[in-house]
Formats: sequence, C-alpha cells, structure tokens
Amino acid sequence: MSYRVGVDIGGTFTDLVYVNPKGEINITKSSSIPGNAAQAVFNALKKASEAEKISVDDLLSQCEFFVHGATIATNAVLERKVAKTGLIVTKGFRDILILGPGRKPDTYNLRMEYPAPYIPRYRTLEVCERVDYAGNIIEPLNEDDVRKAIAQFKAWNVQAVAVALLWSITNPAHEQRIAQIIEEEWPGIPYSVSSEVQPIIREYLRYSATSLDASLKPVVGEYLSKLVGRLKDGGLKSEVLVAVSVGGVMSARELMKKPVHSLLSGPSTGPLAGLVVAEQLNENNTMTIDMGGTSFEVSVAVDGRPAITRGAKVGNLATGINTVEVSTIGAGGGSIAWVDAAGMLHMGPQSAGADPGPACYGNTGGTEATVTDANVVLGYLDPDYFLGGQMKIDPKLSEKAILEKVAKPLNISLIEAASAMYKVVNQNMVGSIEYITIKRGLDPRDYIMIVGGGAGASHAARLAQELRMKRVLVPKTAGGLCALGMLASDITFEMVGSLFTNSVRFDFDGVNRILADLEKRGVAALDAERIKNENRMYEYFVDARYPGQTNETAIQLRCNFIDQKGLQELVADFHDTHQRMYGSSEPDNIVECSHWRVEARGLVPKLKFPHQVPAAKKPAKNALKGMRKVYFEEFNGMVDTAVYDGTELRNGNFLVGPAVIEEPTTTIVVPPEVKVTVTEQGDFFMEIP
Repeated sequence: MSYRVGVDIGGTFTDLVYVNPKGEINITKSSSIPGNAAQAVFNALKKASEAEKISVDDLLSQCEFFVHGATIATNAVLERKVAKTGLIVTKGFRDILILGPGRKPDTYNLRMEYPAPYIPRYRTLEVCERVDYAGNIIEPLNEDDVRKAIAQFKAWNVQAVAVALLWSITNPAHEQRIAQIIEEEWPGIPYSVSSEVQPIIREYLRYSATSLDASLKPVVGEYLSKLVGRLKDGGLKSEVLVAVSVGGVMSARELMKKPVHSLLSGPSTGPLAGLVVAEQLNENNTMTIDMGGTSFEVSVAVDGRPAITRGAKVGNLATGINTVEVSTIGAGGGSIAWVDAAGMLHMGPQSAGADPGPACYGNTGGTEATVTDANVVLGYLDPDYFLGGQMKIDPKLSEKAILEKVAKPLNISLIEAASAMYKVVNQNMVGSIEYITIKRGLDPRDYIMIVGGGAGASHAARLAQELRMKRVLVPKTAGGLCALGMLASDITFEMVGSLFTNSVRFDFDGVNRILADLEKRGVAALDAERIKNENRMYEYFVDARYPGQTNETAIQLRCNFIDQKGLQELVADFHDTHQRMYGSSEPDNIVECSHWRVEARGLVPKLKFPHQVPAAKKPAKNALKGMRKVYFEEFNGMVDTAVYDGTELRNGNFLVGPAVIEEPTTTIVVPPEVKVTVTEQGDFFMEIP
C-alpha cells in the first residue's frame, strides 16, 4: 500500500489528513502562512512525515493520491489581486457587468454606492456581431473590431482577456474565431471564452464567470505550477489534484485551464466528508458545520447529496458557476470581540487570523480578544494541550485582552465577559444555520449534525440545543474535515449546456441531443485523465423551476435519454425535491428547464475507516485525565469538570456531561446531561436531551 494525502489551506491553519500504508487515518495541522501557502503545505507534510518516521521525500514518493484545496483563488478575487483583464463583448452590451442583477446588495440603503463592475467599463470593448437565440448568424463578426480591441489591450498592458458574446451559448462560432485572432495577434496571452467556461442562460452570470476565469489564470497558474514543481522535485509521481467548487477534484493541469472552478472550493468537500462519516450511523440527511480559525461554514445534504447552487458569491460578486451550497460567516476561533458605541457586544466578522492570531498566541500585535481567548478563560481549552501540546498559549494574555476589550467597556466580570463572547458567537452561527435550513423550509431536527474544524466541537452541543437537534457526531478527524472530504472526492468534470423548454411543450429531440453531446465531452475529459472504464460514472442533471421563479433547483435525471416516461419522472422528482428542500410544491404547475448538466466522474477508492475492537458498554473512567474548573451556564459559574483523553476512549465507552474531551486537533465540550458514546470508528456521538 501507499499514502493518500489531502491538504486544506485555511485562513488560520493548514490541515493535512493522510491515510498511511496500514490504512490508518491521521491528521496534522500547521499554521497557514499569508503570502506563502505552498510553504504551509510543506510544513504540514513535514509533521506528517515525522509522525510516520520517514522523510518528506519518502512520503511523497510513496503517495498515490495527493489532493490540495485552498482559498488562493477566492482570496485573490476578494483582495483584487488578480490579473489586469480586458473584456470583449457584443456591440450594445458593454454594461452587462455594470448593471449586473439590477440591484444593490442592500436595496433600501440609499447611501450605498452601486457596486463597481469586476472589469472596469473602459476595459470592456465592443465588437460588431450578432447571433440570435436559435444560433442563426444575423450579423457576421467584424474581425477588424477584434484586432483593434486587442491592440488597445496591449497598449493598456492587459494581462488576460475574457470574451463573452450575447448568444454564444447557441452558436459559439464568433467566440471561437475571436480566440483564434487572439492567438494570432498576441500569442501567449491568457484568455477565456464564455462558451467554454460556462455556457449558460443569463448573461450576467456567464460574463461574470468568464471574467473571473480569465483574471485568475495567471494567478492560479503561477501558484499551482510552483507547487506542483516542488512536489514533483520532492518525489511525488502521481498527479496533483485540486478540489473544485462542485464538490469533486480535478488535476491541477486541467484546473489551470478553468481556474474559476477553484473559487469557494475550500469548504466544498466538507459536506461530502460529513456524509462519509455519517454512513456508520446509516444517516444520509446531514448538516455539516465547520468552525475553523477564521470562518464558520454550514451545509446541508438531503438523501445523500449536498445542495448545489449557482448563486454563490465571492464578496458581492456572483461567480456564475455551480458550487456546493455552503453558508459562510466570519465566526471562527480568531473572530474578534468588539463593543460598539451603544454598548452592544459583537463577535467578528474581523478575524485575528494566523498572524497575529488570538491574544493567547503571544504574537506581536496580537492584543485583540477572540473566541479562542474566551474558550481559554472559560476552561474549555487546556493551555498545555492546545493542538495536542504542540503549541503553547498563555491564558493570562487571554484574560488581559478580554478585560480590556470587553469586561471593562461593559462593566462586567472577566467570566461574564468570556461567557457573553461565547454566547454571541454561538448566536451568530445559529443564525447562519437557520438561514440555510429554517428559512428554506427545512427542519434542523430532521438532520444529524456533523462537526468539523478545530473549534467546532467546543460549540456544537450548544448549537444543537439552540436548534433542538438531538444527534451530533464529532469525527476523530473533525479538525481536518474538509481535507478528509478531499480524500473521498471523485475526479469530477461538469459539462453544462443551455436549452430552455418546459413540461408542456418539451423539446425531446433538442434535450436528448444536448445530453448526448455533454456525455461525449465527459468521456473525452475522463479519457484525458486516463480513467479506466470500470472506474467511470456519469450522472445527468437538469436545473428546473416553476414559472416566475428566479432560481433553479438541480434535479438528477434517472437516465441519459428522456422520453415521455422520463419527462413524467423529471416532473415528479422536481415537485418532490422542491417540497423537501423548500417546504412547498405546486404539483399542477408547469416545470421549466433551462440548463442541462453531465457530471463525468472518475471514481476513487472509498475511504475505509478502521473499526475499533468492541469494548463493553461502560463508562470511560480509564480515559479520565483529571478535573479542572470549567464554565457551564447551567451552574452559573465555573465547576469542577471531568476531562477525558479522547485518544484513550474506545468503542462502546460512554460518558455524561458536564465533561470535556480532548483530542490532539479539537476539544469537545459536553454540557450537563448530554451523553457521548464512542462509535466503532472511534468517533464521538452526542445525544442531546
């Protein structure tokens, strides 16, 4: 056997989960390095190699599966550290990026300025051409306009070019010709055309996705080229795979051709990890939360499939691509406490990040009170066992920061201030969960909560209590849940086509033609990756809606060819899915279909979780580390609390709170009367009364 490695770069920590030749699943963490993500990867690899008692080069040379996930693309867009990009559009449609969806983020805020376009208007140049909705050429492409635009881009020192014409989704001939002219006039300049990047109805989303893709090509290409080079120099023989937004992975070589699919890819594998670990309890309706050092993410999977959306944004910018639906807020261990002029306490969204980090880290400039500092003061975190004892923290610095930043401004005690910080950040997270569940018609009580992130398990039980959820599962690998999900992700290519039709006047010939073409493209993509036929799977989807709705719902088709029976199944599945996801349906209404998708998957070996030898169902006394003072609101103060070594707990052991369970990469806070039982895989199952 060999190694399988998944690395996830977060805002504060870089998580690495690996499977060794014995089949054991392990996790290591290292601090993320702003501006040098690749070095953080190698720091995490060094820790893994030390745990395995081999060199980094030996580990890489024995690695058959290496997956990488990062926020490189997302951060580049948020910070506008992307390539200077020019956009070529159809004459008369220069302002699509400016008008966007036609509204401000806050419609009723009269003082809010209208968002600036991703590519400035002066770098958006028009060319004469026109194709109609049926693909007929109404006006030929004026090639002189194209050459003039390229010459102007050269004069402006543009670093990438995006091309998005009005009806290229029905006939891409003009976009393809523009691509040829770009290569003739400016060899080597990165460019993207919308008919290849995201051929969907709705111009703004398509133009946005194409503009993002072009602007990211130099940034993502440079980063991945250097990372792949270092890994190959270190002995890695396998392909470097990268997590993509739709929830799978793709070779770095292919991703560099369409880097827009790496946006929001960091948290996209968390829901899959949640489903994988929930299988042991025969659960397929999951709510996966992930609380790291900077952010809190929550996602929902229904019937074993994560929700997919095309409405994801980076900041206020629509990506236009399909992503696993994840609600993200600034609520992590590094979230900073602050008191406003009215004397109200807030937590985040600002974060102390990895540098300087929470006050207890003792780094220069780290004077702000954070969630981690509150957890230290409340006794939830052991200063001598932070990250399994690998990182020393100073509780006195936490106390000082909370006293200065929170307790004194609010005229309350240290413990009251820390407790208030804990409660406020919990309410922030509950609000995020309610947004993606209750406000969509979903009842959180119907789901099991899967907990991820180094900080998640310190808050999970309280979140569940607030939402009246009864079941919570904290995996052994909670501290690196997204990295675990990467190891369970298939090599995935998404092929998209547009054809608008409805259930009353359904275009059978057109739909089946487009599905066949998308499948053909999927076969070619898997051929390029040399995926064996027995390891291939193709899944077919339609984005459907009721008339008048502005957003579609993804429905999986039962086969790759639609006849009258298939149409009836599509309609029935849409009504049923809409009812389950949003709490309503209209069985007598028409169903409109706009986009058709084929996911071509290269299947990877399933993760096999080692089963622990069954132990008698008995209390976990043998794992008791000792007692310490811990705050629980039920007792209105600090009380002597049992602290358990999670690495010593075995299958069948159980305990009842109040208690704290310490793992090397996470700490589980168990409120009074909550029961925790260790599963066959060594995970921690909490039952909330």
